[in-house]
Amino acid sequence: MRNTGSRRARTITGAGAAFAALVAAPAQAADGLVLVPEATLLVVLLVAFTLLVFPVNALVFKPLFRVLALREERIAGARRRALELERDAADVLARYRQAIHDVREEAEQSRRVGLEEARTESGSVSTAARSQAESVLQAGREELDAWLDQARNELRGSADSLARTAAERVLGRSLS
Repeated sequence: MRNTGSRRARTITGAGAAFAALVAAPAQAADGLVLVPEATLLVVLLVAFTLLVFPVNALVFKPLFRVLALREERIAGARRRALELERDAADVLARYRQAIHDVREEAEQSRRVGLEEARTESGSVSTAARSQAESVLQAGREELDAWLDQARNELRGSADSLARTAAERVLGRSLS
């Protein structure tokens, strides 16, 4: 396709130059410069140009266009590879972000479970401590009640003798 377009462009350019050379009126500059050569010289130049177009095309333009096409092909391939690498990098980045998200979720879940276990254990430890404190308090109360009963009984037994001693002192005589 490229060769067809370049041939068409060369043909149009060559035809335009020939038409301009034939149509142009002879003009001369002040120093005797001739812009349009004689017809025989013009024909010789056109034939020489036409004969040189094919070798120049084969030796210069075709290799140049081939190199340019190859360069364009390499650039397009490099762009495709760059796009593929970009997609791969985006996929890797997405997987990395998902892995981080998953690990954070797992850590958060583990933290919640640990916190709940700690709360449960704390509740059971405090319940056990309360229960133990209540039993110690109850034992202390019972021991205190026992001491009080003992002290009351001892005071009752000794109260009669103390009252008798006090009455004897007040009366100044023995009560028996």
